[in-house]
Amino acid sequence: MAAQETFAYAALVVQIVLLVLFATCTEYTPMGKASAQTAQEQLELAAYYPMFQDVHVMIFVGFGMLMTFLHKYGFSSVGLNFFIAAVALQVALFWNAFWHNAVHGDWSHKITLDVKALITGDFGAGAVLISFGALLGKVTPLQLLVVCVVELCWYALNEVLGATVLLAVDMGGSMYVHTFGAYFGLACSRMLCPAPKATDNADNKSSKTSDQFAMIGTIFLWMFWPSFNGALAFNTNAPGSQQRVVVNTVLALAACCISAFAASALLRGDRKFDMVDIQNATLAGGVAVGSSADLVIEPWGAVVVGMVAGIVSVAGYVHVSPWLEEKLGVTDTCGVHNLHGMPGLIGGIGGAISAASATSDMKGYDADAIAHIFPGRGAPPADVTDAESWTYKTYNRNAGKQGAFQFFALLTTLGMALCGGAFTGWLVGKVGGGDPGTMFDDKVYWEVPGEDHDEEGGGGGGAAEVELSSV
Repeated sequence: MAAQETFAYAALVVQIVLLVLFATCTEYTPMGKASAQTAQEQLELAAYYPMFQDVHVMIFVGFGMLMTFLHKYGFSSVGLNFFIAAVALQVALFWNAFWHNAVHGDWSHKITLDVKALITGDFGAGAVLISFGALLGKVTPLQLLVVCVVELCWYALNEVLGATVLLAVDMGGSMYVHTFGAYFGLACSRMLCPAPKATDNADNKSSKTSDQFAMIGTIFLWMFWPSFNGALAFNTNAPGSQQRVVVNTVLALAACCISAFAASALLRGDRKFDMVDIQNATLAGGVAVGSSADLVIEPWGAVVVGMVAGIVSVAGYVHVSPWLEEKLGVTDTCGVHNLHGMPGLIGGIGGAISAASATSDMKGYDADAIAHIFPGRGAPPADVTDAESWTYKTYNRNAGKQGAFQFFALLTTLGMALCGGAFTGWLVGKVGGGDPGTMFDDKVYWEVPGEDHDEEGGGGGGAAEVELSSV
């Protein structure tokens, strides 16, 4: 099959390029070079590695299983998730380093790799997999590979602009991961496969069995989400941050679960729970609390965020997704707009409000802690010495100015995601895709046991091999 051969060669080329980059541009940290570990290095490894493993499980098991709800697309959902996450983890390391070096104008050092760097790579993979949710079943493996490499360039640029230039804090990735990944995927989907080409496909649906498998992904994500939000929150100068992340995220998820069940029962016409809502909206609280999870928002604040996110997410599945398809031609296979997009916007706005409220007279804050949580609230680093420079003036902010920069970072993320996604969709469209009639079916790319299968609720699937259009 010509398309699969092209994909195989492209994948090998990407990995060979990565091999060359690892050989020439990276090195271990001093601890990784077997130098004597300091107490601080030992403490950091003990703090970061368990949460890295949790995030790894979310990326490779949680996201993969959540996408298996399509009754004929389970192999592709979990298999391509596995493949693209492994690519993205590596590619993200280099795009992140490239844009950080470009902003600082410093190309003299190699990229140092440690567990913390791997966490940032997993975050980049998370953004790509969120976008994959909007494209699920509608793109070829080759197209998906191109989307991954190109998207991570935009993702890393946006993260550097927000975190390094604007000094906007987003501990759990509500903006930089979830909002970006969702709207990038939606814009890409609109360019590649507008409605009704995908929505009218008879295989774009689930079965009872496939939905049960997808719930495995939901439970994994729900359990490990506190680690995703708190993986980079370890800070010896602000020791309470990571604990606040865990407490706030667990409370937001629990409240979100309850409100999502209630909203599903109330908003669905037959007053029954819908599995789409339960698989996805129960996780929205983890997305929405991400930007403010390390702040002193108080337990009740986390509960409010979770409740609102659960209700908004269910409403998105019931009302917003059909509107996007009908009015704008946007197809969203997994409903990433409802799980990641809108809750991400809620998280970004909540983070801006929380930042604007973070003053040293609040319970749980002092001036030193604020400066470590919000670098822009403190004095500029020693290497930023020009009092007339724009960079110098972005430091020593008050709470209100920090909140404004947080909100501007959210708008920047939204603009970068939409522009980057539309460009990538146009570019990937030039690569060429498959026959629209073969969407959402594993047998196009996989050896499927018993291809003459009629799954429960699945409709017919012929045994004949389906050829892709030329690439």
